[in-house]
Amino acid sequence: MRIAVLDDYQGVAASLADWDSLGADVTFFTEHLGQDDDGVVAALAGYDAIVAMRERTPLSADRLARLPDLQLIISTGRRNASIDLKATAARGITVCHTGYLPSPAAEHTWALIHAATRRLDVELGAIASGGWQTTVGRGLEGARLGVLGLGNLGSRVARVGLAFGMDVIAWSQNLTDERAAEVGVRRVDKEELFATADILTIHLVLSKRSRGLVGAEELALMKPDSILVNTSRGPIVDEEALLDALRGGRLGLAALDVFDIEPLPSDHPLRTAPRAILTPHIGYVTREQYEVFYRDAVEDIAAFAAGQPIRLLELPPRNL
Repeated sequence: MRIAVLDDYQGVAASLADWDSLGADVTFFTEHLGQDDDGVVAALAGYDAIVAMRERTPLSADRLARLPDLQLIISTGRRNASIDLKATAARGITVCHTGYLPSPAAEHTWALIHAATRRLDVELGAIASGGWQTTVGRGLEGARLGVLGLGNLGSRVARVGLAFGMDVIAWSQNLTDERAAEVGVRRVDKEELFATADILTIHLVLSKRSRGLVGAEELALMKPDSILVNTSRGPIVDEEALLDALRGGRLGLAALDVFDIEPLPSDHPLRTAPRAILTPHIGYVTREQYEVFYRDAVEDIAAFAAGQPIRLLELPPRNL
């Protein structure tokens, strides 16, 4: 069996699982294969199995149709919107998933919140260049934290906000008063969430309903000194509307870990946008997380080779 392990940017996959136990030909791709379909297909031609790191390299119907040897795809994490599951089913390709730790993404959300409220981007640069105390930070106690999506990750982030003494509110299309009360926060309507939050953090699954949910209208509701944090998925926020709000001074700051196109192009306007703190989609990137991903990937491949595949990845519900 020939196995391709994709997007191993840090070059650590080989050391975090027992790949030798598979007795297979395993190739670790440490560079992104790019956006070009021809280039991706050429790189993956002849492989029987692909281990996809999250959604870094989409496996579309067109790409899958040009990979006739492919029998198995492993997705790190429990869902992957960039794999066309209808196409894999039609072509008889087995798709499995791995476990996932929710804590790293919640922790990174708070890293971004602290970086934004204390302007660590500015202060770290200042002290490295010989400067000293150039900004005035903002405290968290008594501030209002708006949580867009109160699922597993959103709830974790909300509880930390409560521990800091913040006034925590939440909204999503299906959120109930009862669910909000379970977490200890108050459910509000969409308009109040955007209009009153000092810090608004996004924790939604990317779907037809959530794509572009935070657009020009929603950003216009936000206070001019508010902070928008996104560690979920880039397309939930309209990038052009966000850039317009930042350039026009209508939004205090954006702290982003996710983008429409990843890796973010070197000439992308967000890289030079005013009052933007950017990290390269590292919310889930911890050693503990990678150990789960690659350990489970090896288990998935071994089970498939034995004719008993495990952790099958299924199509999402139709309403998504």
